[in-house]
Amino acid sequence: MSSAFQLSSVTCRFGDFTALDSIGLKIEAGEQVALIGPSGSGKTTLLKVLNTTRRQEAGSFTVFGQDPEQLSPKELRAVRSTIATIPQHLGLVPNLTAVQNVILGQGGRRGLFRSIRDLLFPSSPDKFAIHELLDRVGIEEKLFSRVSELSGGQKQRVAIARALFQKPEALFADEPVSSVDPARAKDTIRLFRELSDELGFTLCVSLHDVALAKEYFPRLIGLRAGKIVFDGAPQDLAGEALKELYQLSDEEMMRDA
Repeated sequence: MSSAFQLSSVTCRFGDFTALDSIGLKIEAGEQVALIGPSGSGKTTLLKVLNTTRRQEAGSFTVFGQDPEQLSPKELRAVRSTIATIPQHLGLVPNLTAVQNVILGQGGRRGLFRSIRDLLFPSSPDKFAIHELLDRVGIEEKLFSRVSELSGGQKQRVAIARALFQKPEALFADEPVSSVDPARAKDTIRLFRELSDELGFTLCVSLHDVALAKEYFPRLIGLRAGKIVFDGAPQDLAGEALKELYQLSDEEMMRDA
């Protein structure tokens, strides 16, 4: 049985800058993984490769056993419809309501004309399903509120509900807690883990907070300068491994210990 996501010697460049440098990686169906590393280490680019929105310049990549470069546009859309992504800035439409933003999660499956109809005139089954999702993430009362009127934490919950409405086989989130306080960050990551356990989707989240990643994820993948320098259990990310990942000095290691 093939891995859900498999990269072999994948390299991605932006001009003269190498964002990913000969990456090799397997992520199994249902795994829960945190991507960690300093800014500019390649985490966002890796997520874009995984969700098929960024093609590599070298190496090979398969998703659910298929090579995206060998798929027809229709087949690629079908694959993408099974992968939900929450970008760093959430990607919500401020002037639309919460229910309308969540409906956009099914856009890849429903096509343009049905999506427009559902956006303008949400069906009763959709409204019921979305109300249940918003209830699950704790903001059911915001069903018809405009996103522009919501707090940062509430917008975050709308983005999670939109991803769940997509009924994904995999969910990727790029720095989803970078703009919330530590208590809300823990609540959000705990929610991601609970939903992945409950619904069985593969979960991959990029995080700056190493302590948060170590507390909630059974597997950490550490990137530095486009290379994987750590891939293992959270308890193994200590000492020299942590020092190498973040290029910490002995004094910084002592201070953070």
